[in-house]
Formats: sequence, C-alpha cells, structure tokens
Amino acid sequence: MPAVSLLAVLTVLLSYLLGAIPAAAWVARARGVDIRKVGSGNSGATNVQRALGNGPGLAVAVFDILKGALAVGLAGLLDLGQPVMAACGVAAVLGHNFSPFLGFRGGKGVATSFGTMTALLPVAGLGAALLFLLSVWLTRFVSLGSILGAVTAAFVCFVAGPLWLGLVITGLSALLIWQHRDNVRRLQAGTERRFGEKTAGAKN
Repeated sequence: MPAVSLLAVLTVLLSYLLGAIPAAAWVARARGVDIRKVGSGNSGATNVQRALGNGPGLAVAVFDILKGALAVGLAGLLDLGQPVMAACGVAAVLGHNFSPFLGFRGGKGVATSFGTMTALLPVAGLGAALLFLLSVWLTRFVSLGSILGAVTAAFVCFVAGPLWLGLVITGLSALLIWQHRDNVRRLQAGTERRFGEKTAGAKN
C-alpha cells in the first residue's frame, strides 16, 4: 500500500507537469510572438488561432487535449484506479491553468479539461463536444461554447457516471467558468470577440 500510494502521488505530480507544458507559448514563440502580450494574453489555443491562424491554433488545441487524456491514461495504465485517474486529470488541468513555466499563469483549461473528461467518461466528452460545436457554429463565441460544453459534461456525468465523478467534473466545470469570468462580462456587454476575428499583434 505505501508503494502504491507513493506511485499515485508521483503520477499526480507528473500529470501536473505534463499539463504545465505551455504549448501555446512555445508555438507562438517559435513564430516570433509572445502570446501573453497579444489579444487576451491567454496562453491557449483560441488566442493562438487569433494571433497566428488556424494551423497553429489547431496544433495547440490537439496537444492540450492530449495532456488531459494522457494524464488519465497513464494512471489507468498503472492500474491506480479511477479516483487517481481523475486526480491526474485534474492535476493536468491545474498545470495548464497555472503553469510554473509561465509564472503560474496559463490558459483557461478548455482543451485539457475536455481531454480529461473524455478519458474519464467518453459520453461526457461527446456531449461537451456536441454542445461546444453547436454553440460556436450558431454564435461564433468560443467562450460561450466552452462554458455550455462544460456544463453539459457535468450534467452527463451525474446521469451516466458515479456521483463522485459528477462532483469532480462539476469542479472542473466551475473552474473553467471562473477562468472565463472576463469573457462572461464581455458577452454581457456585447464586446466579446467571435471565432475567426484577428487579434491585435496577429501575424498572417
């Protein structure tokens, strides 16, 4: 048991470091852009897409999704049990949002949360993806789609998964919504940028 517990702790810490890899910042830096100084200043896929285009934005989104999924998958591969798998996914999201490589700043955790949710309960990830895509298609607001997707995932977890997992995903969803508090204010004020709009300092 002590060995298993130590392995679990080490795996959670490794998951945090995996999540902390600042793909957005590094991709942007390779293109001569400090992503923290353009647009929203957020180190995430949406800001990269607005600043650098669809290709870099998609690459960052895929990498960030994989961070959450791989963290959960690693704990599963080590047969540490679902609670530890969930803890590793949460750690990856926290690493992404509060990366030590970026002065404990980072992104808003949308893609990494999606990877985590999908790895833990695929039907929750599917529900989140459908609501996200539908909302962005109808409104072109990525922030609104992200929030609605997160709420959907939490609801699906309570319906299709165990109670404890529903509580975990609800916590992740609450963190995601909190990270979007400025976006919510801009949505209310009618000043939120839509998907596809270039940001100041963007490179073509």
